[in-house]
Amino acid sequence: MESVTAGVPMLCWPFFADLQTNCYYTCNEWSSGMQIDNDVKRDGVEMLVRELMEGEKGKKMKKKAKEWKKLAETATDPHGSSSINLDNVVDRVLLRKD
Repeated sequence: MESVTAGVPMLCWPFFADLQTNCYYTCNEWSSGMQIDNDVKRDGVEMLVRELMEGEKGKKMKKKAKEWKKLAETATDPHGSSSINLDNVVDRVLLRKD
């Protein structure tokens, strides 16, 4: 979430739990990241970092990451979808306590 809200692309190396899901969405659905191979080698990581920082694919990912940042900002504005949903949850919890 920090990378999305900061508008920066990611290098993903998922191990367990939600990391696989996060990596899938970051790399495949949101086009704002690249996955490090499980058979990771120093040269492979260097190649990915260079592509991310200087390459054409990296430029596209940076652009997509900035688009996701704008969407996150819109969603968390006072009248954005995340703020509205949080308000709804709080309202429901408070109503159940009364």
